Amino acid sequence: MTSPTAPKTVRTLIAPDKFKGSLTAGEVAEALAAGLRSVSDASGKAGAVRCELLPLADGGDGSVDAAVTSGFTRRCYTVAGPTGQPVQASIAFDGTTAVVEVANTCGLALLPNGKLEPLNASSRGFGEAVLFALSLNPARVVMALGGSASTDGGMGMLTALGYRFLDAEGRQLSGSGKSLAQIHAVERTGLPELDETDFIVASDVHNPLLGRQGAPAVFGPQKGAGTEEITALNDGLAHYVSKLAEAGDLRAEALANHEGAGSAGGLGFACLLLGATQVSGADYFLDLLDFNTRKDSCDVVITGEGSIDEQTLAGKLPAAVARRSGGRPIIAVAGRSLLPRERWAEMALSRVYTLADYTDRDSARDPALSAALLRRIGQDIAAGLL
Repeated sequence: MTSPTAPKTVRTLIAPDKFKGSLTAGEVAEALAAGLRSVSDASGKAGAVRCELLPLADGGDGSVDAAVTSGFTRRCYTVAGPTGQPVQASIAFDGTTAVVEVANTCGLALLPNGKLEPLNASSRGFGEAVLFALSLNPARVVMALGGSASTDGGMGMLTALGYRFLDAEGRQLSGSGKSLAQIHAVERTGLPELDETDFIVASDVHNPLLGRQGAPAVFGPQKGAGTEEITALNDGLAHYVSKLAEAGDLRAEALANHEGAGSAGGLGFACLLLGATQVSGADYFLDLLDFNTRKDSCDVVITGEGSIDEQTLAGKLPAAVARRSGGRPIIAVAGRSLLPRERWAEMALSRVYTLADYTDRDSARDPALSAALLRRIGQDIAAGLL
């Protein structure tokens, strides 16, 4: 029997998402763990905090890293970046499932000098990474959509996977927002692997491809599109859909209206054309990373993301973590929180710590400051647990 005076041991599962623009999920988890362990080490016989780290992703950037952390193998491959420059991308593979993400192939962060290219950026690199994944003969490919630089409806991706988009002179188009309106004909070269592999789209974006809630209108501005570019992209995508339908894909117009078709600049639409199954990014990755088993061996779950707000409540990753934590105390850590204390109960949160409470400086673009503050927060969490 354990003595009532025995040192207390608290087992924590640190399962955060990234702090976008500042730290990866792995870096967030490491910083928190460092703070927790420092108090535990200093406390001597007073008790101990055991930390298990589970960096998470919801289908956006960081999905490959999260899969690798959970045991997948990283495989590297050079692809065309969002404006054609070579970039070193990586996928995750465990022998059966391959995880491919938009962010590390044709994402906003890969634009040269950070210059936004709303009309010229392409999703071709993502298609090249998918093609590389198919060369490994996976049973399924998980397509993690999020952080894209382009609004080309997946035209670039489809080009890499055997589609030919031709202009009026019969010249092949490379695939970009600008080239959507130039499509005169569509041809498809058969890739047997596309029909032999299960494709899964992991995303929690629900927008259609076109219209007021479509990809150009809602996501175009963050990719640098002004009013004229948004109109041109929406018209170009409508033209693209009609040409695909003319070429024999009778599902094209219906799929353009499908929930999630507008994710990643319309890549969701192209993935649906390939027969992909849509799933909740948050829940799919929690299953893929075996969250339910990992949390069963822990007393406290620590989760978080850059901002906790109404969107978090609507089903983002920390909400999914809270829902699955089985009544365990849940502590959230964020860069900032717009959720008043009286609403913590909606996510069953016992405490929320924010970087903004520890500094007057803007930590959102300062990784070193963010990590230092997370270590301090980890120390305060440990002090409250022991």
